[in-house]
Amino acid sequence: MKKEIKSLGSSLTIYAVLLFAAQRLFVNEYFEIGYFYYPTFAIYIFHYFSTLLILIGLIAVKNIFFEKTGYAFMAFSLLKMMASILFLIPLIQSEKSNYIPDVLAFFIPYFFFLFFEIIFSIKLLNSKPDE
Repeated sequence: MKKEIKSLGSSLTIYAVLLFAAQRLFVNEYFEIGYFYYPTFAIYIFHYFSTLLILIGLIAVKNIFFEKTGYAFMAFSLLKMMASILFLIPLIQSEKSNYIPDVLAFFIPYFFFLFFEIIFSIKLLNSKPDE
């Protein structure tokens, strides 16, 4: 299990760094937005750790209750959605006149990290249960 988590952590780290660099390059090159409510780095820290916790949880569920892995993925995804709303509450309550760039800066990486979670979950579900 530790080997699986190490491999997962390194893959997720590389994925997150590449996404972060791509977003920074894209935003700096094509948009003239002065600043976002949340720094891009804070958004990626949130996504990285929430995804890492979900995937470690899925590995644990797979090792204990293999047949419940799909349900665990749905439950963890729901929890991540709620955590995202909590993360965005200060933005929602702020006095900003245009929320769209900030919301896009948060939810575009959200869906990319969700894609990573889905691919990993499919691999877990296609593997054989540990005995």
